[in-house]
Amino acid sequence: MTDSSLFVFDIETIPDLEAARAVLGMSDAINEEEVLAALSKYHNPDKKTEDVFYKPIFHKVVAISFAEIEIMKDKGKEQLILKNIRSGGKVDSKESDLIKGFFHYIENNMPRLVSYNGRSFDLPVLKLRALKYGIGTEIYNLGDKWNNYLQRYSANWHCDLHEILTDYYAAGKMRLNEVCAVAGYPGKIDVDGSTVYDLYKKNNIQEIRDYCETDVLNTYLVYLNYALHYGIINKESFALAITQVISFLENNKQKEHWSKFLNSWENLDSNERAA
Repeated sequence: MTDSSLFVFDIETIPDLEAARAVLGMSDAINEEEVLAALSKYHNPDKKTEDVFYKPIFHKVVAISFAEIEIMKDKGKEQLILKNIRSGGKVDSKESDLIKGFFHYIENNMPRLVSYNGRSFDLPVLKLRALKYGIGTEIYNLGDKWNNYLQRYSANWHCDLHEILTDYYAAGKMRLNEVCAVAGYPGKIDVDGSTVYDLYKKNNIQEIRDYCETDVLNTYLVYLNYALHYGIINKESFALAITQVISFLENNKQKEHWSKFLNSWENLDSNERAA
């Protein structure tokens, strides 16, 4: 791990009906609603269909978004330079190409991964989809016994904020949106994970990608607070990183999701000052 860059990532998924039919022994003649209802019962017979979150193996990736951040060193502290926030591939990219691009990027750049619940969900989904498509990678052979992408407690390789901020679930689980609300960041605005499948069925892939990018930015902002609290960056570096994020948003206001994010953040600041 070169310790020269951060790679903040998030994925959006839809139910994998093909996998569900295979596991449940349901033919193609059975409609989608029945398959999803049966899949929900398979996971938890006592919950309503809409309350069930499927296991990683029943998810199909429709978007992978990420932020690229350069790490500079200054007197033992890190300075973070935001380079870009974008989505992998194109609107019409095949899932296999998205998966291949993700692992190819990590293999070539060896960044510090940053996610929110990435160790429990995002990475397992990506691994399982890589298995499906026969995509190989060398990322699991990097590092040593205690410092690698598989080591749960090696935050310099993969910083899963959900695990770290809850002391590895000793404090229970919390949603990214909840952490953003406490920290004063916009969080979810118009879309959340529960609406992604409806957007997909309407072929609104760009809207899904846009939403995924805002989740990446929320994750990065929370990471900055974590890095400040843990002494990874100092107050000056934190302020500079926030300024860079605001500049990024202002420079990309022509994109609706960034304009809404900036406006929402400014409104939060105004309300805080008024209070």
